[in-house]
Amino acid sequence: MSEKMGNFEVQPGKKTAFFTDSTTCIGCKACEVACKEWNGLEADGYNFSGFSYDNTVGLGASTWRHVKFVEDTPIPGLGGNSPDHNSWEFSSDVCKHCEVAGCLEACPTGALVRTEFGGVFLQPDICNGCAYCVISCPFGVVQKNEEDGRAFKCTFCTDRQKVGLEPACAKACPTQSIQFGVLETMEEKAADRLAVLQDRGMADAQIYNPTHTSVKGIHALFLIRGEPETYNLPPNPEVPTIYLRDGWKSAARDGFLLLAGVAAAFMAARSGRKDGIHV
Repeated sequence: MSEKMGNFEVQPGKKTAFFTDSTTCIGCKACEVACKEWNGLEADGYNFSGFSYDNTVGLGASTWRHVKFVEDTPIPGLGGNSPDHNSWEFSSDVCKHCEVAGCLEACPTGALVRTEFGGVFLQPDICNGCAYCVISCPFGVVQKNEEDGRAFKCTFCTDRQKVGLEPACAKACPTQSIQFGVLETMEEKAADRLAVLQDRGMADAQIYNPTHTSVKGIHALFLIRGEPETYNLPPNPEVPTIYLRDGWKSAARDGFLLLAGVAAAFMAARSGRKDGIHV
C-alpha cells in the first residue's frame, strides 16, 4: 500500500531509481548545486580544467552529482538534437547504486548497506578509510576525502525518500532530465522516450543499463546518444569479485605444484640416503 508523505509516493517494498535523459539536459548544473546544498558538501573550486566548460571534472568525495559536457566536432548546419549528428550534449552523472555492488561486497566494516529503496548507502561514521570500496567500484564513483581519509558518495537521498521527498537533484532539475520513481516505472519511461527518439531518426540513441554484466543492472538509468564511453560509462562493467574463482583456482594450482615439488625433493633426498649418497 502506497503512502503519499511529501511530493514522492512511498511504496514499501518497491525499489526506486533515477532516469537521466541526456537529450533534455541543458547543462545548468542545478542538480549539482541542489545536491551540495542539501548534503552540506563543500565547493569544488573555480579552477579552469580545459575540458569544455566543465570545471567540476568528475564525481568525487564532495561531488555526488556531476554534469558532463560531451562535445564532438561540429558540422555546419547540424546542431542541437539533430538526428544526423550529435555535436554537443550534457549528461548528469551519479552513483549507479548497482544491483550487485562491488563497493558493498568489498566493505569490511559494514559501512556500506543496502537500503529498503534498493540503493547503496555509505555510513561515514562506520567507514575506516580502507578504500576497498574505491578500488572495487566498476564506475569509479566512490572516492576518499583526502583530509579525513573516509570514503563518500551519493546517498540516494535516503533521508528524503524516507519522508516522501524525491532526491534533491531530481527536484531541482528544470527540464525533467532527471526523473525519479519506482524502478519499473523508470524503465518504462526510458523505453518510451527511446522509442520517441528513434522515431525521430536518432538511431544512435540507447538506454544504458548493464544488466548483461555481473553488475546485474543499476538504479540510475541513462538515455544517451552514441557509445557509452563518450559519457565515461564503461560498456561492460564487472564486479571485481567475479574474478575470485579464477584467483582461487590459480592459487590452489600453484600450491599443489609447490607441494608436489617439496614432496619430490624430499623423496629424492630420502632415496639418496638409502643409496649411501650424501647430499
